[in-house]
Amino acid sequence: MPSDAVCLRAVEPCLEALEAAGIFTLVANCKVGAPLVKNEAEPILKDGPAVVRRRLDQELQVSGTGVGRDQTVGTVKMSAMMETPEMPAVFDGVKLAAVATVLYFIVRCLNLKSPTAPPELVFQDTPLSRFLLKSCPLLTKEYIPPMIWGKSGHIQTALYGKMGRVNSPTPSGLRKFLTMSDGATATFDLFEPLKENCTGENITMVICPGIANHSEKHYIRTFVDYAQKNGYRCAVLNHLGALPTIELTSPRMFTYGCTWEFGAMVSNIKKTYSQTQLIVVGFSLGGNIVCKYLGEDQANQERVICCVSVCQGYSALRAQETFQQWDQCRRFYNFLMADNMKKIILSHRDILFGEKNGQMQNLKDTDLSRLYTATSLTQIDDNIMRKFHGYETLKEYYEAESCLHYLNNIHVPLMLVNSSDDPLVHDSLLSIPKTLAEKKDNVMVVLPLHGGHLGFFEGAVLFPEPLTWMDKLIVQYANAICQWERNKSQCTDVESSEAEYE
Repeated sequence: MPSDAVCLRAVEPCLEALEAAGIFTLVANCKVGAPLVKNEAEPILKDGPAVVRRRLDQELQVSGTGVGRDQTVGTVKMSAMMETPEMPAVFDGVKLAAVATVLYFIVRCLNLKSPTAPPELVFQDTPLSRFLLKSCPLLTKEYIPPMIWGKSGHIQTALYGKMGRVNSPTPSGLRKFLTMSDGATATFDLFEPLKENCTGENITMVICPGIANHSEKHYIRTFVDYAQKNGYRCAVLNHLGALPTIELTSPRMFTYGCTWEFGAMVSNIKKTYSQTQLIVVGFSLGGNIVCKYLGEDQANQERVICCVSVCQGYSALRAQETFQQWDQCRRFYNFLMADNMKKIILSHRDILFGEKNGQMQNLKDTDLSRLYTATSLTQIDDNIMRKFHGYETLKEYYEAESCLHYLNNIHVPLMLVNSSDDPLVHDSLLSIPKTLAEKKDNVMVVLPLHGGHLGFFEGAVLFPEPLTWMDKLIVQYANAICQWERNKSQCTDVESSEAEYE
């Protein structure tokens, strides 16, 4: 049996190593001659191995190095020292690592390290573009979202989808009903301006909301109220079948690119207000519809002074490929939107799948069965939506309904807005507007770093402001275009007068 002194010398390197690692040291806190048990050894961080050695030497001098009882006591002491005690510093390190890991994921998910910057602009150097940069401060100013969560495109999108806007107003308007040639009843809401426009002109904004949206959505109400206060009349299309209080009168709903209802609303506005000029505004799916409408026929651009499209995808065929991917959770968003579309379609089940009013049905019971099992917009489009207009294949439907092939036909000033962190619009789709702006001098592309899909909330730290960056930008752009048109008209009048004088 080795002596206590030998055991002490053997454990000393361990004590020194533990102290060097900054973990702990042990001190036998007991009376001389008393057995050293486990719960009497306390970990401390102050005393080094030299202190431990000195205290143990003192005990050895008193208790002696004899055999029998004293030797047994010494052995118990050394055994207790060799037992593994609690290691609070180690556990504190584990907790610290866990906290650091959580903070890391929070920073990554909330994108807190992303900088704030002015939006990326793609345009050609023309007198109009220079005038716009000078007249629209938001084009060259930093967009600053709420600091805590505003740099996350997912949270911006979720807040838009769930809440719409903060403290949204309730503008007062008049609902109009239009009967279409196929028996469908289109509706739009008309809101008169609350003050005179900055140019004193009669200007009407014709607005097309996003997928399955209508004039009662919070983001539409917020924008309409702000536009009214800036002197604009607003006409907002209610997508066919989207309003829960309005029943379908024909076996057809809105689709991705059908411009019939929007065209009917614009024609009604032109007829009712013969002196008004139009500003065309589209959000998300509505952006595709308004661009396609303007490019379908040159006559559709008459009395239109500009067009604004926000957060559209430009090509349904290319977008549907990215919508099946889990990158940026697009597959999850796809499922949520498909579920919402299913609810809307099923709410009109009698007219769409039944024999109500004795009209010819485009859909069959087998289509209804496939609808129940659909988990993506692509499946719904293939089994339901394309059949409203008789397309044979999904590819044919997507190619015909996308504005991609009509953008080159638009000659009025066109502003295309997309956020770089939009989880619904893949980065590859943004090459479409960029390429267009490089070829056409009437196009300006605006790409802020943040904003999500139709979010664009602003705010200091946590709580967003009621009015968004998107609302302000559209009205700023509209004001600038109105001013540009007035100045151009005045210059034309002056030139005409000078010519007559000569």
